[in-house]
Amino acid sequence: MSVAKFFPTNRILPRVLAAGLLGAGLSLTTASVLAAQDLKTVIRKGSFDDVKFELTNAVVDRGLVIDHTGQIGDMLARTGADVGSAKPIYMHAEFMTFCSAKLSRQMMEADAANIAFCPYVVFIYETVAAPGEIVVGYRSPAPRGNDASRAALAEIDKLLDGIISDAIK
Repeated sequence: MSVAKFFPTNRILPRVLAAGLLGAGLSLTTASVLAAQDLKTVIRKGSFDDVKFELTNAVVDRGLVIDHTGQIGDMLARTGADVGSAKPIYMHAEFMTFCSAKLSRQMMEADAANIAFCPYVVFIYETVAAPGEIVVGYRSPAPRGNDASRAALAEIDKLLDGIISDAIK
């Protein structure tokens, strides 16, 4: 018997090649999306609690309401042994979520898919490796869509940038 009867390359090979090219294309697309969403961070020497207080005020002073504060550092410390790692990463690590009704409406009126950028998230952490060095930041919304969408996302980026800048003054 011929090997071709058991392994019909004329039907399988094109499918394998197509799947490989599709996978490579998705990987490149994912990489470009991740690259477009830059992390913006600032650093301040001091106490985590003091900088967190300033970050909270920077949000609230703009008339925004913090919807949720996530305890990332606590979660990692609590679950480390469950996933086979006891390596400490953070002394403290949190995130805060909030939205601006005005800016969120502008961005979603421009492009309904911009719902992906809501709520806005800022983060703050202090690593075990650099105690006393508090990092505050956010993931910049990637410019996308039509001119109105790009303009709205730029306004949100400006808002978030102002918030983290005020937190370290």
